[in-house]
Amino acid sequence: MSSNHVNSPNMKLEVVLFSVSNVDRAKAFYENLGWRLDIDIAEGDFRGVQMTPPNSEASIIFGKGVTADNPGSAHSLILAVDDLDTAREDLIARGVNVSEVFHYTGGPFNNTVENPRILGRDPQGRSYFSFASFEDLDGNVWLLQEIKERLPDREWELTQARAADVATLADILRETAEYHDHYEKTHAEHHWWDWYAPYLSARQNGSSPEEAAAAADRYVEDVFPVLSR
Repeated sequence: MSSNHVNSPNMKLEVVLFSVSNVDRAKAFYENLGWRLDIDIAEGDFRGVQMTPPNSEASIIFGKGVTADNPGSAHSLILAVDDLDTAREDLIARGVNVSEVFHYTGGPFNNTVENPRILGRDPQGRSYFSFASFEDLDGNVWLLQEIKERLPDREWELTQARAADVATLADILRETAEYHDHYEKTHAEHHWWDWYAPYLSARQNGSSPEEAAAAADRYVEDVFPVLSR
């Protein structure tokens, strides 16, 4: 089989579906984890809720009439994290019961041996080898897998730039112009793009407009102190 993916169509894992016994309770649980609510739609006997973990390109869907009525049937759904300790601490602070850090006797996900999980981090500190786990209120099981550095060829190379959402881009540029207008009127002459860039970067990383404006102010004042006087 050819390994040339240049001409292959995009095929992304987008959503995982699973069952819950109480939709509102499950929705509240995942909202408490800081997951984004994408949609909550109801029609007749159907209800579908889609939520997305922070910075994830894949989402989950649960609800009523989405899957067979078998709550707790999802096992070992994987959440990749950069820092396992930080991820555990965040979940625990949100009231989630998270396991201690562990690794597998025979390597990641190897459950063929007796007592496959060993308490503590991977002795060699390798990416992919250290885990923690937690369950939602229906017993659906999640694994946190620490990946500090991905192995070679584990990421797709983009062959073309992702098309921008023109309406969204226009809206964020309008917002940026409004916040920059105040700065421009109260500070010395400067290049507008030197303020726009850190503002847009901060907004894309989840900052509020006020936080982004403060970040842009600091950038111009730190990098161009003469201009900001």
